[in-house]
Amino acid sequence: MNAFDQLLHGFAVALTPVNLMWCLVGTTLGTAIGVLPGLGPALTIALLLPITFKVDPAAAFILFAGIYYGAMYGGSTTSILLNTPGESATIVTALEGNKMARNGRAGAALATSAIGSFVAGTIGTLGITFLAPVVVDWALRFGPADYFALMILAFVTVSAVLGSSATRGLATLFLGIFLGLIGVDLQTGQARFTFGVPELLDGINVIIVAVGLFAVGETLYVASRYRSGVDEIIPLKGSLWMTREEWGRSWKPWLRGTALGFPIGAMPAGGAEIPTFLSYYVEKKLSSKPEEFGHGAIEGVAGPEAANNASAAGVLVPMLTLGLPTSATAAIMLSAFQSYGINPGPLLFESQATLVWGLIASLFIGNVMLLVLNLPMIAIWVKMLRIPAPQLYAGILVFATIGTYGITQSPVDLILLYVIGGLGYLMRRYDFPTAPVIIGMILGPLAEQNFRQAMTISAGDWTVFFTRPISATILILALLALAGPRLFGLWQSMRLKNQALAGDS
Repeated sequence: MNAFDQLLHGFAVALTPVNLMWCLVGTTLGTAIGVLPGLGPALTIALLLPITFKVDPAAAFILFAGIYYGAMYGGSTTSILLNTPGESATIVTALEGNKMARNGRAGAALATSAIGSFVAGTIGTLGITFLAPVVVDWALRFGPADYFALMILAFVTVSAVLGSSATRGLATLFLGIFLGLIGVDLQTGQARFTFGVPELLDGINVIIVAVGLFAVGETLYVASRYRSGVDEIIPLKGSLWMTREEWGRSWKPWLRGTALGFPIGAMPAGGAEIPTFLSYYVEKKLSSKPEEFGHGAIEGVAGPEAANNASAAGVLVPMLTLGLPTSATAAIMLSAFQSYGINPGPLLFESQATLVWGLIASLFIGNVMLLVLNLPMIAIWVKMLRIPAPQLYAGILVFATIGTYGITQSPVDLILLYVIGGLGYLMRRYDFPTAPVIIGMILGPLAEQNFRQAMTISAGDWTVFFTRPISATILILALLALAGPRLFGLWQSMRLKNQALAGDS
């Protein structure tokens, strides 16, 4: 059965009344989360993991995907009207979008953002539909050594990209690997790092770590930085529809942003930050009115917003086909798969075809829902910006506590939740990225398993990782990803130094 036939089967799953309801709930909740500053899809999905623990897997992932796409849409509202980017990927939107709002063009900025998000999300989801089976066919050629090398590449690239320092990223990655190795070793039957606590013999549930880092830790961080007063919210003025000129200046940036966002988002070290900044740079260079940039150029909103949403679709490709999360939200979604006993990877499209294709089909449906939710109901979303932060984050804390306790009814889990939450606060306080912890916790045991299998197959010959072409190539890429930026920085400093010496002479 080809991808088109599978997609039709996916629509039959996604269009059932129950799954349509979950899709609507997810997109609505995601938009609301995106609008509220300081929240994000990773925190929301982490918070809902304990609640959806016993929900049908297909419905749960349709809900999570709706939250993910919805948060990408809603984040532009905060950036444009409040000049407060909810995530790093929406920083660029605030540059021009807030200037447009201050110039009385908030409606046009919100419209080009919503329509651009719809265009990019739809094209990106088409990319998932037809690219994912190709990646699956390629990945089926992998052996244990190749998978181990691929996970090393994921460790290095994600740790280097998510955060201001590769060293800090790797430090939090090793913390995640340590947490993932707690419990009984399946191969030897020996307890590891349990410190005599019987509840740790089964390991630490990744849901507890996700909720602790992204909900409790974030709440404590926001509470520590709380200040009186309300940020200025620019009121909506004029029509939400764009003029003919604004349409003409928007449609090309939408397509260019999509072309940049999707492939970069699908890379192991892609993410949304690189394509949004790159899109802004490209639009500034290609614009017929470059003098407007910095004063409210609509291209500076249209392109980056399309790149942001296209990259969100791209992130799902390595997660579904290879089991590699390349963002915090993808890491949380991967932990959700594992909580259902499902391991994303090449075999997922065969073993869970109904779930996967129903999820992909729901992304098309969710995109249409989001366009309807974001344009006519923008005034409702703006009112959410006035929710007091203390009440909002207190509710999150209570919700996290009840949800976590509901998984196993174990007091040890609550202690772990708040210990990890306190650690998450310290990590946010001192600028240590939290996403590598989840990625290390999920991929660490899998990397160990593949390493052991590779060594068993090769009779203990460690050179197997360098004699197999695929694993050797991937390990070289990992080395370049780790050392490349430093070598480039060293070369840049030497070049500037030589230029200075040449100027003096």
